[in-house]
Amino acid sequence: MNEKEKMLAGELYDANYNEELQREREKAKDLCYEYNQIKPSNQEEKRKIMRQLLGSTKQDFLIEQPFMCDYGYNIEIGENFYANHNLIILDGNKVKFGDNVFIAPNCRILYSRTSTRFRTTKQRIRIC
Repeated sequence: MNEKEKMLAGELYDANYNEELQREREKAKDLCYEYNQIKPSNQEEKRKIMRQLLGSTKQDFLIEQPFMCDYGYNIEIGENFYANHNLIILDGNKVKFGDNVFIAPNCRILYSRTSTRFRTTKQRIRIC
C-alpha cells in the first residue's frame, strides 16, 4: 500500500517525504494562491479555480477569500454552500459538505493529525 492509499484508508502515512503527495499539495497550494489573488468581484474566475481545486461542487456556492487546503480533491461541497473568510481545510481524507451549509469566518476543518507516539512524531507521520 503506498502513502496516498494509507492516507485515504485512515492509516499512518508519511506525507512529508512522499513525492506524489508533495506534488499534489503543491498543486493545491498554487491553486489556493491563485484563488486568493483574484479580485473579489470576479465570481466567474473564482468558481473556475474552485472547480479545478475541489473534488466536486454543485452549481451555487461561494467561498470567501482567503481559503487554504492541503489537497482539494478530497473536498466535496453541496448546493447553496457558503464559507466566510479564512477557511482552512486539511483534507487528508474525504471532507463532504451537504446542501445549504454556512461556515462562519476563521473556521478550521482539520482532518489530519500527527501521531502522538514519540517514534512516529519524530518522523512526522500522520493519520487521517
